[in-house]
Amino acid sequence: MVAEVLALLVNDPEGRYLDATLGRGGHTGAILDSHPGATVLGCDRDPDALARVKNELLPHFENRLDLELLPFSRLHQLPGGFAGVLFDLGLSTEQLSDPERGFSFNVDGPLDMRMDRTQGLRASDLVNLPEEELAGIIHRYGDERRARRAARAIVEARPLNTTLELAEVVRRAVGPSGGIDPATRTFQALRMAVNGEPEELERGMEAAVSLLKPGGRLVAISYHSGEDRIVKLFFRRMSGRCVCPPGTPVCRCDPMNALAVITKKPLQPSIDEVKLNLRARSAKLRAAEILKSRPR
Repeated sequence: MVAEVLALLVNDPEGRYLDATLGRGGHTGAILDSHPGATVLGCDRDPDALARVKNELLPHFENRLDLELLPFSRLHQLPGGFAGVLFDLGLSTEQLSDPERGFSFNVDGPLDMRMDRTQGLRASDLVNLPEEELAGIIHRYGDERRARRAARAIVEARPLNTTLELAEVVRRAVGPSGGIDPATRTFQALRMAVNGEPEELERGMEAAVSLLKPGGRLVAISYHSGEDRIVKLFFRRMSGRCVCPPGTPVCRCDPMNALAVITKKPLQPSIDEVKLNLRARSAKLRAAEILKSRPR
């Protein structure tokens, strides 16, 4: 959704932009290519991603591109004044296709799933948790209705050492799953838990609001319902609406009039884009703008 990102993110052709999920550098390259006066700070928590972009992209935009190894939870350390901040969530093609990273259920590799391989917690640690705790992770992070069944099967099949072993156990336990691979939601859940993704995303978007200048844009692309729900509720709360559960007697979510939501409903990729990139089919893009007079 590069065209949509450019249209919604870049409202100052000479502005400074933050790509908080650098990945392969596709969006960053598009911003710099289409707006010769713009500059970008590209951040990622994966050192491999930064090294790749440093070799492939930095030589072409050396004076307009800076790179920094940062997770979302440390974005608040950056100086502010950005014209736009982009979060393109999920995994890159390189992360998925590298067997040693352990993200894919289609290639054999270790049960790793760490975006930052200097951290300690791995997927192999999670699959050895007690059944009840493992089921909770699969249900919470994967929206898997058969989470208990998947967790029970994993416990009974232990020890599990590789991604293909885990995938086969989950497929047998879960059965057909609405046209997607039955292992999808369990792998998603383990990856999100290993990397603390929901908590990281919430802290990253909180930081983004403070880093954007008035009139700046915040754009987020999510790839599953859990991520999209976090973005939607954050935008709603930051535009002054309560997001407390129904029946809550007193609002505790601290809504703020800091954002104006641009996309009343999320944008989705065109049929042509999905044909070119099947992984884009689940993408949902939401955008908001920082109010020019907002509470401090």
